[in-house]
Amino acid sequence: MKAYTLATKENLGKFNGFSSEEIGDDHLYTGLKTPMRADAFKLSDAEKKDKIAVLFSEIMNVMGLDLTDDSLKGTPNRVAKMYIEEIFSGLNPANKPKVALFDNKYQYNQMLVEKNITFYSNCEHHFVPIVGKAHVAYISSGKVIGLSKLNRIVQYYAKRPQVQERLTNQIAEELKAILNTKDVAVIIDAKHLCVSSRGIKDDTSATVTSYFGGKFDSPEKITELQNTLKY
Repeated sequence: MKAYTLATKENLGKFNGFSSEEIGDDHLYTGLKTPMRADAFKLSDAEKKDKIAVLFSEIMNVMGLDLTDDSLKGTPNRVAKMYIEEIFSGLNPANKPKVALFDNKYQYNQMLVEKNITFYSNCEHHFVPIVGKAHVAYISSGKVIGLSKLNRIVQYYAKRPQVQERLTNQIAEELKAILNTKDVAVIIDAKHLCVSSRGIKDDTSATVTSYFGGKFDSPEKITELQNTLKY
């Protein structure tokens, strides 16, 4: 991946010659990994919250909001805490869920599906919510994980600035690595507020992405999975 220096207003947000406005509504992403600087964790979480609070105060001030008002004066700190501890907590590897594997003692060798996992993420192009449901499935290669861990893996990768295609692939690759199998499927159905609340303002459309690996990458298995999700 090439490195881009965001030093001037002219090159801010440019990628391969396209402006940020041209890129902004497209599902363009640069790779499987979330784009992070090498020094992303040089600051502690406390230091990050302090800096974000100051910077968000400036944003509010520029918009003309009265930061002495009782309703607004605590907003910068609340936003900073929310960014670091909640909606973007998935950026920090320290928050990655710890997953224990168990022997498949039940000898269950068909697909296991955890469906309708509700998640909240944020579009990395406009920093507005992506709200959706994830359906994940795997076929055991001899090991299994607790059902709640499937939910936690989804939440971990959702809690960062995201693109839905990347989110789908990140969840799939994590499950493949943990379970030591290619037999993994991920389907995500989500609504993007950057589409429904701004721009085209289409409140009825949704975006669906999928990953079918190993045994799931066949018409028969895809149909079986889709039929399972109907109920």
